[in-house]
Amino acid sequence: MSDRLDCLQQWTRSQLDWPDAELEPASADASFRRYFRVQQGDVSYILMDAPPEKEDCSPFIQVSRMLLALGLHVPEILASDLEQGFLLLSDLGTRLYLDELNDSNADRMYGDALGALATLQSCGPDSDLPRYDRKLLLFEMSLFSDWLLGTHLDLKLDETENRNLQQSFDQLADNALEQPQVCVHRDYHSRNLMLSARHNPGILDYQDAVIGPVTYDLVSLLRDCYISWPRQRVEDWALGYFELAVQIGILRPDQTNEQQFLKWFDWMGVQRHLKAAGIFARLNHRDGKSDYMQDIPRTLGYVRDVCSRYSELAALGGITETVIERL
Repeated sequence: MSDRLDCLQQWTRSQLDWPDAELEPASADASFRRYFRVQQGDVSYILMDAPPEKEDCSPFIQVSRMLLALGLHVPEILASDLEQGFLLLSDLGTRLYLDELNDSNADRMYGDALGALATLQSCGPDSDLPRYDRKLLLFEMSLFSDWLLGTHLDLKLDETENRNLQQSFDQLADNALEQPQVCVHRDYHSRNLMLSARHNPGILDYQDAVIGPVTYDLVSLLRDCYISWPRQRVEDWALGYFELAVQIGILRPDQTNEQQFLKWFDWMGVQRHLKAAGIFARLNHRDGKSDYMQDIPRTLGYVRDVCSRYSELAALGGITETVIERL
């Protein structure tokens, strides 16, 4: 056992007052955090190991308290040691949305997830979190250029292609910034939602929450990098959420209409999927996590589809097609 894992086990045993507690791997994610599970009778706990030189647990604690106060189903923080980067959490179970979703239950499961999202957007803070500003939006899209085009494919764009790419990035950032700004989870998808018998869904991995575009979490959920659905079904879900958002005051009727909302949704997805494709390439080359590479074709398939339907994004669509062909 590594020294760090040994320290975590000793800390866990002291927190639970259980000298024989043994840690079992629970999951890892795309960051430097690791998760372990410990079972004590009928109760299980999750241990988060977040090396303090790599990860700051403070945002996780802050956002956890905020979401719990909204009545959302997130882990309770039972103990913490920020100096070592250890957290003891309640366990939301093992049933990932990704593993449980199918044609027959998708309406119900997404209905629950959209209900939780509506609570987040209608009752969550509109301050006290970082802003999803232009600098961050553009930086995220630069990951596509730097890591997927550059590092992974060694694809060199000519001057015109570079100019067109930057112009597309600017347009996508404009689209994000013109939307009503709400509390954004920022990774609201099937690998961070747990199917729960009560208060479904359990929600994880929200420490990067920001104030940002109203469609960001919606498109993360419905145009998921890890599972896809027919376009018409996705648009029906999205417009159902639009109606709900107007009814409960997330959106004012004078702010947008169905057509505008779908454009916001489509273009927001392009921004997110360019970022995700870049992150997947970075995870492979920088962090040695190659499994995410298999999700790039699906992720860029969304970009290609949306770009084919908007003339303003035609140049970006052409670049995306080239990338897909070279993967």
